[in-house]
Amino acid sequence: MPELPEVETTRRGIAPSLRGRRVVQVIVRERRLRWPLPRDFERELTGRRVSGVRRRAKYLLVDTDAGTLVAHLGMSGSLRVVARGTAPMAHDHVDIVLDSGRCLRFNDPRRFGSLHWVKGNVESHPLLAGLGPEPLEPGFDGDYLWERARGRKAAIKVFVMNARVVVGVGNIYASEALFRAGIRPTTPAGRVSRERMASLATSIRDVLAEAVEAGGTTLRDYVNADGMPGHFRQKLFVYERVGEPCRRCHMPIRQVTLGQRSTYYCPGCQK
Repeated sequence: MPELPEVETTRRGIAPSLRGRRVVQVIVRERRLRWPLPRDFERELTGRRVSGVRRRAKYLLVDTDAGTLVAHLGMSGSLRVVARGTAPMAHDHVDIVLDSGRCLRFNDPRRFGSLHWVKGNVESHPLLAGLGPEPLEPGFDGDYLWERARGRKAAIKVFVMNARVVVGVGNIYASEALFRAGIRPTTPAGRVSRERMASLATSIRDVLAEAVEAGGTTLRDYVNADGMPGHFRQKLFVYERVGEPCRRCHMPIRQVTLGQRSTYYCPGCQK
């Protein structure tokens, strides 16, 4: 599933082609996304001028002069910028044609992604309301995590993957950040010291920032706005490396299930 680095990479890729452009046509080939596209979707979006492209958690926000297009890539979705008239491939469900002759194309084989047209304050939309802070912005640090974790019995990995605590720390990057911080993922969040929370917050920021610079992580389906895979997989220390030797201490990487998600850790480096 595309996580924060993949969504941020996509944002950076599509923003230059969208900013300042007017939507001249919307072509919908498949309405049955995770939430079906409403019948007035094309009419509402056509004619709008794009003022900017933002990211909130794993959502892309395309701001216009009359509302905001909210996009979620689901498990296998992608947004690419192609020339107008480029023949659609399988699972190319929506085209947003711009006055530049370019086209923003939404592809999603599993149709777990979604597109929403929101008027008014987009932050109050049910998908965005109540989300925690952005881990790459000021205000996210170890003190914040430590305060939020008081009394929490949930495993620390489940805790940092809770979008109401902090957004965008998905399965891959939670495992990698906990490895860097030397914290075993099964440790109850309320038992992690303030000092170790500071290390974890730093590791979360570092892992996510490095993944963004590497264009994200491609395990199966993800491609960026240019149709290229991400390259952070080469830097993974524990994720999907069960049984392989740790790159630091050489003990075999182990796997457990937490919150119904596969979790990877090194029993030697993480206590």
